[in-house]
Formats: sequence, structure tokens, C-alpha cells
Amino acid sequence: MEIYNKIMLYFWLAAGILSFIGITIMGFIEGFELWVFYYIVSIICFFMFLTRKWMLKRMEKHMQFLEEQKKNNA
Repeated sequence: MEIYNKIMLYFWLAAGILSFIGITIMGFIEGFELWVFYYIVSIICFFMFLTRKWMLKRMEKHMQFLEEQKKNNA
């Protein structure tokens, strides 16, 4: 499960970067007035990256807490 979480973490980062670059290129080609609204896709991808990163740290702390509880009860 840890490998899957790392893959998805970097998937959202890559998706955010690639969508930002693609939208910017299309903005220069066709005009930003048509493409500016698509930046929300990049924002959502970066938000998902940050949320997943925060949740991974939170999960690691929780797993450490559970291990300490297991040690103390044994």
C-alpha cells in the first residue's frame, strides 16, 4: 500500500505540472481568454498532491502511535 500511495502522490504532482504547461502553451497559441478557466484543473491537481502528502504524514504518525500502544500494552 505504501508504494501505491507514493505513486499516486507523484502522479498528482506530474498531472499538475503537465496540465499547467499544456494550458499555458495553449493559452499562448489560442489566447488566454479561452484557456484561463482550465487552470482550475492544475489547481485541483496541486491541491490533491498537497492533501495526499499531508495524509501520508498523518498516517505515518498514526502508525507509529499504534506501534507504541502495542508495545505499552504488551
